[in-house]
Amino acid sequence: MNMAKTITIEPVTRIEGHAKVTIRLDDAGEVEQARFHVNEFRGFEKFCEGRMFYEMPLITERICGICPVSHHLASVKACDAILGVEPPRPARLLRELLHMGQTFQSHSMHFFELAGPDLILGFDADPAMRNVVGLYQADPKLTGKAIALRKFGQQIIERLGERRIHPNFAVPGGVNRALPVADRDALLAEIDTMTGYAQEGLAVMKGWMEQHAREMETFASFPTGYLGMVSEDNALALYDGTLRMVDEQLRPVERFDGREYLNFIAEHVEDWSYLKFPYYRKLGWPAGAYRVGPLGRLNAADKISTPLAQAEFTWYRALRQGRPVEGSLYYHYARLIENLYAIERAKELLLDPDILSTDIRATAWPAHREGVGVIEAPRGTLWHHYWVDEHGRLEKINLIVATGNNNYAMSRAVEEVAKQYVHGANVTEGALNRVEAAIRAYDPCLSCSTHAVGQMPLVVQVVAADGSVVREVART
Repeated sequence: MNMAKTITIEPVTRIEGHAKVTIRLDDAGEVEQARFHVNEFRGFEKFCEGRMFYEMPLITERICGICPVSHHLASVKACDAILGVEPPRPARLLRELLHMGQTFQSHSMHFFELAGPDLILGFDADPAMRNVVGLYQADPKLTGKAIALRKFGQQIIERLGERRIHPNFAVPGGVNRALPVADRDALLAEIDTMTGYAQEGLAVMKGWMEQHAREMETFASFPTGYLGMVSEDNALALYDGTLRMVDEQLRPVERFDGREYLNFIAEHVEDWSYLKFPYYRKLGWPAGAYRVGPLGRLNAADKISTPLAQAEFTWYRALRQGRPVEGSLYYHYARLIENLYAIERAKELLLDPDILSTDIRATAWPAHREGVGVIEAPRGTLWHHYWVDEHGRLEKINLIVATGNNNYAMSRAVEEVAKQYVHGANVTEGALNRVEAAIRAYDPCLSCSTHAVGQMPLVVQVVAADGSVVREVART
């Protein structure tokens, strides 16, 4: 019997943005090809041309409601470079604190609300209940703590930037307001409780890993390079540092200033996706494919600077006895280790006396015609690169967004999981959900990586004073 057909999963659920998966079966009903299609189109790089560079920290954070702080800070670091200034230390501390709030609100939301239903309720659970509501019904106490974790991260963002989403805080040369003592003390009053909640999340994940050890090792497990930001002694860094790349055996390959990324990173294009495929230039495509984000960062780093997260990192490294952790489901464990680090680091920042200083901004006229900002967003390495004219007006913009760096890995994960679980004519919903879960492991933000302009239905109406429609132009 001929079972050749194409299965389409559209939309991919519990991710940020829009994508679909096509799975082509051969005559025997086995997967011949599976592809991850990102069917949005980015527009920010073009429609920001002509704007003044100092507007970009507030414009580019509108790329996404999930990752606004990441774009806000990468953008302002590019603006610092154009000014040729180093912000005062208190301003750098405050920016990093904002970034830590973004990191653990994002990581907490992803694990518990997006990935958690698969892990805690089961890949084959009823789709009607395989969501955060079902998670709450199964374990209301754990779900309440998860919500509190995300809320606390958003509270940090709001206390610094006046809004939980799209904050107005970082400005070229520093930040625009100091941290009041009362706000510092309010955050410190809760942070130990949040640390405990983060540890409970880790315990849940480690328990699941022990029960599903084979799945952890085989689910979308494949070799790649790994890229992440590190400090001078190769400790995990999220706000500032140099970029370190290791190969599929954890051997150091390259260490470079992220502002020099064009010498090391190139982008490949396929005709079936709007999302580009970055790769390590010296190895070419596809040999130079690498992974970023929590798994990429923990494989690229040698240690973590905070004690509780370092203890978990030691356990993480022991999983493979010196070999790289490759399975895509390990992203969830790495994400929770970073979650704990971000909370510990936030406490260190809040206890630093300089965090209350009012020396928060350096001013200057533009000194350079281009600037690059790089930061470790929750999903991976993020670059903002701006070129300006003599007046500071943007002539060209380039963004390489965290999710884009993982495009090769997500595409390969989809095909490997499809080949492992999709067989014959009777394909189960649970098997297809596993294909989606391979994508969810990377916590993609497709709105960031390919912002939806040009693919959206659009209707323009010219309306007369009496309310009648004079003319209508539609694009579908």
